[in-house]
Amino acid sequence: MLESVNDPIKVTFLGTGTSIGVPVITCDCPVCVSTDERDKRMRTSAMIEVGGHTFVIDCGPDFRHQMLRQKVMNLDAVIFTHEHRDHIAGLDDVRAFNYVLNKKIDIYGSAQVMEAIRVEFPYIFAETRYFGAPQLTIHPIDDQPFTIMDVEFIPILVMHEKLPVRGFRVGDFTYITDASHISDQEMEKIKGSKVIVLNALRNSKHVSHFSVNEAVEILTRLEPEAAYLTHLSHFVGLHEEVNKKLPGFIRLAYDGLEVIV
Repeated sequence: MLESVNDPIKVTFLGTGTSIGVPVITCDCPVCVSTDERDKRMRTSAMIEVGGHTFVIDCGPDFRHQMLRQKVMNLDAVIFTHEHRDHIAGLDDVRAFNYVLNKKIDIYGSAQVMEAIRVEFPYIFAETRYFGAPQLTIHPIDDQPFTIMDVEFIPILVMHEKLPVRGFRVGDFTYITDASHISDQEMEKIKGSKVIVLNALRNSKHVSHFSVNEAVEILTRLEPEAAYLTHLSHFVGLHEEVNKKLPGFIRLAYDGLEVIV
């Protein structure tokens, strides 16, 4: 690991909900009507602050609200796990950082992610620049480690049913969302992490996401000091009640939760 990863890593969960968020529109289940703020979940995203730098993993449709809520004043890069809309749809709102910081924003993702962004946001890449378009510097990544401002990111390739998704390890912190399978080879990259974040969509089995039990089984094998479940639907249950049933080192993440690694 590079020197700056020896600095403390501050992780902020910007969003911990599934693609439709929680509460779900029109739903009056106990979770969706809960008054516990930890049961209100925006689309999944995380912010990593280390060595004086600020990185965001995924910027979904709630990105603007998340930046305002956390009072984020700087952004050095956005790193994408995959191209689904709940993970890329907020990209247009990085232009506020363009204006205030007077710089382009670096974005990192696979060639497949970058192609989806070009299709989704064609005006960003038009030959004749549209004045209101975000200003970006694109950095394609593959499965090799890459460095942003002296901070090393190790991609972890997981499968979201048939779609390749990349989790990331930074120092002793590993973040994985939208996964239903992790190979033994990729699992080796995670081992030794002190803190692991893993998706757990619902209690019952799902074709493209880990269930709560599946995520718990994986985390129990990996034995981190602490682990957090994210990308949670309202089917998981009430935050306070579910936490009581989980192993002590595993907790449900919630929007705004801050963890130091």
